Order: sequence, then C-alpha cells, then structure tokens
Amino acid sequence: MNAGDAQAEPVAPSKPAVLLIDDERPLLDIFVQALSPHFEIATATSVREAEFILHKRSFKVVLADHLMPGGNGMSFLVRAREEYPHMQRILVTGYMKPEMLLRSVNEAGLFRYLLKPVPMTELIKVVGDAVKAHDASLATA
Repeated sequence: MNAGDAQAEPVAPSKPAVLLIDDERPLLDIFVQALSPHFEIATATSVREAEFILHKRSFKVVLADHLMPGGNGMSFLVRAREEYPHMQRILVTGYMKPEMLLRSVNEAGLFRYLLKPVPMTELIKVVGDAVKAHDASLATA
C-alpha cells in the first residue's frame, strides 16, 4: 500500500469517550461488551485507578459503581463534579434507599442512577443520552 491509498480511505468519526469504574471485573467486562460498539471505553477497577485515568485524558461520561473496596463511587462522583463539571456522571448501585439516591443525585449532580441488574439496552440508552447532555452543556457554556 502506498501513501496515496491511505489518503483515499475515509476517516471514521471518533466515538465519545466513556470511563467505567467497577471492582467486579466480570460486570465491567459485560458493560464494555455492550458499550464498546457505540463508545470508546476506558475501565478502572478502583477509585484510585479512575482518578489517575481522569488526569490523563478527558471523558464525556463516567459511570461508577457505588460501593467498592478502597473507595466509594459516590464520593468519587462528587469530586469529579467539582473538577470536571461538564462530564456527565452515572451511578450504578444495588441499593434502593431512596434518601441515599436523592442525596446522591443532588450532591454529585448525577445525570442518572441505574439499579443493578442493569438491562444492557437501558445502559446503552442512558450513556448515549448522557453524551448528548455533555455536548449540550458545552454548547451553552
């Protein structure tokens, strides 16, 4: 293949970047499999790893598990709101305490929360809607 051939190929549009954080590797793998056809996915298995990744690149959406060893996903999302206000935040939880969820939505400025087990069609739709919300928030900034 010569240089002329490479220029003739169309450039694929880049997919929106999404960061997934969950300490349960099998669940993380399922989420990656569902989302990767639509989004560019990065993963972290801890809050500490996620913070490191966030300082290296930007994301339109971050989806975090609520309870993880070594760090709380909710606390991480509150900090992420302060540092990256346009990045949309989604909390995944297996706990249905309404007062905790309401507080979480307010404190972290959550785009949405998802209850486990999360249907993959809902996951894809919510992440897609969050990408649109991210882009809209930048357009009005």
